[in-house]
Amino acid sequence: NQYTAADNRERKLCQNMSKVIAGYDTCPSYAPAFGYIGAASCMILANWGSAWGTWKAGLGVCRMGVDYPKGVIKNIVPIVMAGVLGIYGLIVSVILVQSISSPTGEQKTVYSLFNGYAHMAAGLCCGFSCLAAGGTIGMIGDVGVRCFGMKASGGKRTWMTSEGANADDAGDGGGGYGSDAVSAEEANKLYVGLLIMLIFSEALALYGLIVALILSQHSYECGK
Repeated sequence: NQYTAADNRERKLCQNMSKVIAGYDTCPSYAPAFGYIGAASCMILANWGSAWGTWKAGLGVCRMGVDYPKGVIKNIVPIVMAGVLGIYGLIVSVILVQSISSPTGEQKTVYSLFNGYAHMAAGLCCGFSCLAAGGTIGMIGDVGVRCFGMKASGGKRTWMTSEGANADDAGDGGGGYGSDAVSAEEANKLYVGLLIMLIFSEALALYGLIVALILSQHSYECGK
């Protein structure tokens, strides 16, 4: 009987220790750090891609505006599409932060490592997708709008045409109406191709956003 009672106490002690160790491995105190890393990295990388795309495309628009001022507003599309990337990162970051559970009143962490890994993967997925999309939009926008300006203006500078500050300075370099019409038509064809490339570049970030939203829905909380 004495041996049996000691054996039972040891068995109960082992069971209690197993429960504590299992709970600690599943929901440690550092588990929310992975969730916050995912939310922060998503916002940082998405803004990085947005700033990168705005910077490159903005340089191209400013350079094109010197030669073809009428096309500035029309070619502002790459900058708008680059700015949307930051919104993608904001959406995912807000969802991830709201999904991170606070410790209970008993100082127990209910946020599991499963949630932390899933949320970190979601943040990195959306963040790096927006970063890649921002670089693509910036490069295409920079070169595309410059080529559009050269095509629409027929290779002429603004001070050589009636678009300059003084219309009397146009001289013989202004060209005829027929050549201007042909240049505008060819520029519009180039503009359509530019828009298609920008749309598919933006789709890269959209793919990352969709996968990040799916990952953020996977959750497991200790004690439930």
